[in-house]
Amino acid sequence: MNTVSVLEATRHKGRVRIVLDQGTTLELTRHVADKLGIQPGKTLCLAEVEKLVNAERFQLALDQALRFLGPRPRSEAEIRTRLRRNAVDDETILQVIDELRTRGLIDDLAFARFWCENRESFKPAGRRLLRFELRQKGLQASTIAEVTEAVDEEECAYQAAVGRAARLSRQDYAAFRQDLGSFLKRRGFGYDLIKSTMDRVWREQDSAMR
Repeated sequence: MNTVSVLEATRHKGRVRIVLDQGTTLELTRHVADKLGIQPGKTLCLAEVEKLVNAERFQLALDQALRFLGPRPRSEAEIRTRLRRNAVDDETILQVIDELRTRGLIDDLAFARFWCENRESFKPAGRRLLRFELRQKGLQASTIAEVTEAVDEEECAYQAAVGRAARLSRQDYAAFRQDLGSFLKRRGFGYDLIKSTMDRVWREQDSAMR
């Protein structure tokens, strides 16, 4: 049996140091120590000490995942990859993923919709590019298909073309076509849509100059 002889704050905010009478020293988050009722004089068996260590391992990994989720939503695969990169073991990763699901912080379908909507607002792209990007994020084919089918490619191509054309100096149609066509192709749009979109934007610019 081990008895807690010292419980004190460390220099790191939110963390405490625990010293057991047999000389073992542990550093835990205050949250974990409070949750497990750790205080001086508390007696712990070997299994309880192991529970402390596992709880701390989980909490640290969960904190990493929450920080990673801070700037924007993430796919489940992105979170798994980040935790593995930080040397988190597979069992702890499973626990973290389950906790994030319980909190509603992981939802690949919602993530895919967010990704497409964000693209539409700031950098409109075609289904081909969107599908490639979502595959890179580790999403399942069925999820990708469901979300990208709802994308209005014609409108996205038009918005992308208008934004690009506004930055081009007035030039002949051949040069206009070369520049804008290459741009739209990189954005993942197909040949027929690219052609019709370029013609539409060219006509609109021509009319505006008359």
